[in-house]
Amino acid sequence: MTNEELILAKLEKIEAQLEPMTKSQQALLELKEDIVPLGNTAVKLLIQELREVEAGFQLEDLLLFVKRLVRNIRNLNWGLKQLENIIDFINDLEPLMKSAVPQVIAHLDQLERRGVFRIIRAMLDIRAKIADAYTPEDIEQIGDGAVNVLRLAKKFAEPKTVAFMERLTQMTSEIDLTQAPKVGPMGLAAAGFNNEVKEGLGVILELTKAMAKLKAGNGSDQLKQPQIVEK
Repeated sequence: MTNEELILAKLEKIEAQLEPMTKSQQALLELKEDIVPLGNTAVKLLIQELREVEAGFQLEDLLLFVKRLVRNIRNLNWGLKQLENIIDFINDLEPLMKSAVPQVIAHLDQLERRGVFRIIRAMLDIRAKIADAYTPEDIEQIGDGAVNVLRLAKKFAEPKTVAFMERLTQMTSEIDLTQAPKVGPMGLAAAGFNNEVKEGLGVILELTKAMAKLKAGNGSDQLKQPQIVEK
């Protein structure tokens, strides 16, 4: 093989090696031609946006922000970890909520049908009406009266009082007043020998003695105010 043929072979080999580079350069040139217009548009848009925030933006603020960001990397990592925990908790809670929410809605619907919410609204309306009709001083007086009424109700709940009221009501239900005869002085004298009449007169005397205490203090000595213990 002559020198000329060797030179031509080497040139062909070099040309084959340079061909991919040429194609790559050409592709880069085409990409540059496509990107340059987009870059110019992006730069113009960025300049326009920066011009709007130029009055409120300083380079020192950006540097300070970067410093604080770097300084609080640990806090940011902790915050991200907590956020991950919250997301995991929500993901775990979601199936429970899907089953619990319909039950809560059904329970609230049942309460609505039973009129519980209407009763609550009515109670709130009553409180509003009481507030409009009475002053705080009136409410305090009503409270004192309610305490006395409850104290009297407690006394009525005592076994002796309950037994007495039961006997009294039973006695009045057994008596037929329409069959009561007319009794004169002689009849009263004759009835005095009856044991039941004697016992009844004894009861009347005891009640009369007890009523004398009402006249003495108008019942004030029997209606002692309960002591209120301040907490």
